[in-house]
Amino acid sequence: MSEKRSAFRPAEILLPGAGVPAETWACLACDQYTSQPEYWREVEQLVGDRPSTLRLMLPECDLGSSEERIPAIHQAMRDYLAGGILQPAVERGFVLCRRTTPSGARLGLVGTVDLEEYDFTAGSRSLVRPTEQTIAERLPPRLKIRRNAPVELSHILILIDDPDRTVLEPLAKKANSLRKLYDFDLMKNGGHLEGYAVEAREDLARVESALEALKEKLGEDPLLLAVGDGNHSLATAKAYWNEIRESLSPAEREHHPARFALCEVENLHDEALCFEPIHRLVTGTTPEELYDCWERYAEARGMTVSEEGEGHIFQMLIRRDEYPAVVANPEGEIPCETLQLFLDNFLEGHPKAAIDYIHGADALRKLVQQKDSVGFILPNIDKHTFFEDVKKLGVLPRKTFSMGEADEKRFYMECKKI
Repeated sequence: MSEKRSAFRPAEILLPGAGVPAETWACLACDQYTSQPEYWREVEQLVGDRPSTLRLMLPECDLGSSEERIPAIHQAMRDYLAGGILQPAVERGFVLCRRTTPSGARLGLVGTVDLEEYDFTAGSRSLVRPTEQTIAERLPPRLKIRRNAPVELSHILILIDDPDRTVLEPLAKKANSLRKLYDFDLMKNGGHLEGYAVEAREDLARVESALEALKEKLGEDPLLLAVGDGNHSLATAKAYWNEIRESLSPAEREHHPARFALCEVENLHDEALCFEPIHRLVTGTTPEELYDCWERYAEARGMTVSEEGEGHIFQMLIRRDEYPAVVANPEGEIPCETLQLFLDNFLEGHPKAAIDYIHGADALRKLVQQKDSVGFILPNIDKHTFFEDVKKLGVLPRKTFSMGEADEKRFYMECKKI
């Protein structure tokens, strides 16, 4: 197969060796349960002293202890490589994975994104684009982990708009003829995960040609790969590549492993792929103070906030009570933008207040029971307008949507040398 400059490429993919229990190796994405550290303490108990991706990443609820944790992460990576815990599983190819959750069984293809084809700056027209605003201050702690790390593991999910199902689904039809890599139940209600090696020359060529055909259909300004989850993780990989690329010769840049970031591609049209809104929890303020500021903010910009009418609609949670909040003549293109613009303004003027982004309305209802807290449930997301919304807005407001509930987010499984 000819070596073309594709945005999504095969890679040498590492997996745990024989004897490593997959059930405690695979752990949930680090950006989940940030307001519920008890989840991660329970994972610690489950993992015990077994080899696990828990030792190779830092849950975001523990970012405050990053200075002492990062050296241990790097050492665990080196130990896992030296001790054969991490071993090459696919020499040059992809991993076809099937994840079964209450939403159904969805397909993914694990490979690498060429970071030369990705740009997270505002107004990007690259083949691979972010879908949410990149917050610069969120990159440094992630960069500290990536620098000096010999391997990467990824919870990045990238979407393709493939209504005719030309990329992933043909591989799924022949899964029984592919080499099975893993097949097990994920921990803590994570569902079930299967993985198959895609390494035959004709299969790799078929994936490449299908992606090329998708790109051709998009015409000018093609958005081929949209980052559905892990926007800041991919931005970190890009920032690190930018740090080192100028020290490399042109020949070294072509194949340096840090140029390629591990990710999983999924089809937007997979029926089991559910888009969920990410809700807001504001702490350090009273409901009365916040609502009064919201009314004044809206009035100053030609909007109104009330409990009925037409406009962008939210549910406002105060302890055990829920109230509709309707913003008429909204300033944002989508409801999340309208709410986030106000909350950013409010937080700027109220330094004691803080915001967290919560996956799942039930989780928000529990968290809002604490004193001086207000919750906002956002309306459902129409995933079929997703690519057009991204092209129209450039990027969506941060934390607009989640691909499934927290337990359906990607688990760390595969690794790659960087």
